[in-house]
Amino acid sequence: MKRTFLNTARLLVGILFIFSGLIKANDPLGLSYKMQEFFEAWNLSGFDTWTLGFSIVMIVFEILAGVAVILGWKMRLFAWLLILLIIFFSFLTGYAVISGKIRECGCFGNCIPLQAMGSFLKDLILLLLIGILFAYRKEIQPIATAGNSRLILIITLVFSFSIQWYALRYLPLVDCLPFKKGASILEKMKPPPNAIPDSTVINFVYEKNHKTMEFPASQLPADLDSSYVFIKRYDKLVRKGNNEPEIKDFSLISESGNDSTYQILGRPGYLVMIISRSFPQIHPHWNKSFVLLYTLAKSKNIPVILVTSNKAEAGAWLKSNNLNIPLFGCDATAVKTAARADPTLYLLKKGTILDKWSYANLESAIPFLSELPGQNTYGNP
Repeated sequence: MKRTFLNTARLLVGILFIFSGLIKANDPLGLSYKMQEFFEAWNLSGFDTWTLGFSIVMIVFEILAGVAVILGWKMRLFAWLLILLIIFFSFLTGYAVISGKIRECGCFGNCIPLQAMGSFLKDLILLLLIGILFAYRKEIQPIATAGNSRLILIITLVFSFSIQWYALRYLPLVDCLPFKKGASILEKMKPPPNAIPDSTVINFVYEKNHKTMEFPASQLPADLDSSYVFIKRYDKLVRKGNNEPEIKDFSLISESGNDSTYQILGRPGYLVMIISRSFPQIHPHWNKSFVLLYTLAKSKNIPVILVTSNKAEAGAWLKSNNLNIPLFGCDATAVKTAARADPTLYLLKKGTILDKWSYANLESAIPFLSELPGQNTYGNP
């Protein structure tokens, strides 16, 4: 009975770690950005440049640990590593619940968004199961020979790095982001149907006799007079609604400072949009492919625009390559979501994403664009 229970617990822990790791391996940048949220909440934004490396290593370890647990390989070592890891995860999700600063912890990436409380409860269950495995780690026997286990783990290691390399270079294999093929950007910028707004109450903060007191607007003290020194008034969240759109803060700000989002995305016909976080190189390797695409689009009267959160670098890139492309600024977080590969090329029709390509395979967009019919007029955005 005990052996059956241990094997079941081992299988559950292993599968959950592998599943969690694979979902995050599909989009390692997503985990990196989630780590940055935690670091910024702790005023440790200096670690932001390290988060991608941290996320890659953590994802590899999750998948590797899950396979090792199922194999029962070196359980004395992995039991210690897993118990320390799940304590750390429980601390993170617990902090998110208590502080309220982070709504989603990124445990299953963007494909299965879990609220902070759900993530915390999941970690508590895992903590119990791993605690049992830790207590009986000496009794767990491997299911394969040492040589076969090492071979499986080496294959797992290579696979874990490879899938992340592919996602970072060519975009995620499974697109769970709001800017996915077939999505209408304008529609996803709207709140969901039958959305429930946030429920808030107005609170007042006063000071009296060197003591700070807080009152809801409906419960102000009867003796409120000049002895109460007003400090501030704010809206306190009572119940979180669901009126947030999937795409937030995505706006196309022209060089003159105008918001041209609906004017650009709502226009009829096709539109090529290149979205980039930055342009660290003036002549990147994908320049040739992009220039071919730009020339092809221009021959068909299809407008091309550049959207970025770093207008200075983008402007320098355009000038150095003699490209006359309208430049639009956008919120950095929205750009990070839309451009998982930097840059990402979008083909849209009236705000709907027909397809998108990473900088690494821009040449794949050329046959697609070649088949499009020409437009009667070139609508300059």
